[in-house]
Amino acid sequence: MDKWLYVMMIKRGKSYNKVTKAVIARHVENLKHLDADGKIELCGPLKGYPGVAGMVIFKTQSYEEAEALCKLEPLVVEGYATYTLASLQVADRNNDYLL
Repeated sequence: MDKWLYVMMIKRGKSYNKVTKAVIARHVENLKHLDADGKIELCGPLKGYPGVAGMVIFKTQSYEEAEALCKLEPLVVEGYATYTLASLQVADRNNDYLL
C-alpha cells in the first residue's frame, strides 16, 4: 500500500514583515492542535530559502484533508502568507524505497 504525506510550503506574503508575536502565537497554537490530533509528521521554519517561511508535513488521509488544514493556517487566513501543497510518496525501508 502506498504511503503519502502532504507538504505545505508557507510562502511569505507582502505583509509578512508585519507579523507580530500574537500572530505567531496563533500559528503555534494551531500547530499544537494539529499535532495533538496526529495530523503533523514534521514542521518548522526554513532558513536560506528566500520567500519561504517554513513548512508543515501533514499525515492526513487525503490531499483534500491536508488542503483544508492549509486553509485554516492563521498565517494564511490573516493574509500574511500563502502556501503551496504537494503530495509526497514516502520511500523508505518498509517499501524498499519504491523499488
